[in-house]
Amino acid sequence: MSAQAQMRALLDQLMGTARDGDETRQRVKFTDERVCKSHLLNCCPHDILSGTRMDLGECTKIHDLALRADYEIASKERDLFFELDAVDHLESFIADCDRRTELAKKRLAETQEEISAEVAAKAEKVHELNEEIGKLLAKAEQLGAEGNVDEAQKVLQEVEKVRTRKKDAEEEYRNSMPASSFQQQKLRVCEVCSAYLGLHDNDRRLADHFGGKLHLGFIQIREKLDQLKKTVVDKQEKRNQERLKRREEREKEERMKKRRRRSRSSSRDRRRSRSRSRERRRRHRSRSRSRSRGHRHSHELGSKHKSSRDRERSSRDRSRERDRRDGMNGRSESRRADDREMGDL
Repeated sequence: MSAQAQMRALLDQLMGTARDGDETRQRVKFTDERVCKSHLLNCCPHDILSGTRMDLGECTKIHDLALRADYEIASKERDLFFELDAVDHLESFIADCDRRTELAKKRLAETQEEISAEVAAKAEKVHELNEEIGKLLAKAEQLGAEGNVDEAQKVLQEVEKVRTRKKDAEEEYRNSMPASSFQQQKLRVCEVCSAYLGLHDNDRRLADHFGGKLHLGFIQIREKLDQLKKTVVDKQEKRNQERLKRREEREKEERMKKRRRRSRSSSRDRRRSRSRSRERRRRHRSRSRSRSRGHRHSHELGSKHKSSRDRERSSRDRSRERDRRDGMNGRSESRRADDREMGDL
């Protein structure tokens, strides 16, 4: 890649598709199904294993650093859950790799000379020490390239200790089987990248394998897969909590609405009951007034009737008294007349 192309790719990665107003590039959005979601998350096996003996070639989906920059900008504002697509992609790739590893183990078991379980355990111990030496040497080379000379020297000292243990393990393994069988190369399949490792590989070979791009690429893919799985679980839990919170808020709002409706209905009932009670009191007062008027009217009528009877009775008494007095006066006059007549005689 030329310097100009590298600069263009760097600008795309930093500024996205709209860095220079190129409308043709903006026609494909990072949300398009044709865009590789693993590439957006920087974990596509086609990119990681490029240039190794397991080079997968060009990815069938779109790879664009500018689209990755667009995704990184958009992902800060909202969750897009592209991790789910990347997890499916990486799981499928790792499953294929694990199947190849199991097939390689079966082929080795069929082709290599069968040994006892005790000898196999001793050979396995030598393989494990070889793997430890290879990892330490690769780490020392990486530290030296970064300029950490002191740390690299400490790692090399650990390598010497592991080499001593390896010699003892090899001696024990050699003494447990015939010399002709010991000279045969015992292979083992790497559990990470499914490459073949020999029991008698030298340190340079081990360092090249464990520090090589293929082995480190598979480590990166497996670690990225674990990280994405954890991210997916965390986001799902967060989303479930948000959904539960929204549901609780809706239920609380519904309860508040029901409570308000009940309070309004109860207030209406109270108003109705008060209006009924007022109406009953008003009717009772009207009945009471009508009764009191009736009593007063009947009392007045009775009083008037009684007074009229009393007046009639008193008038009759007065007429009787007058009649009695008139009678007495008539008798007295008749007596006086008789007396006068008697006097005349």
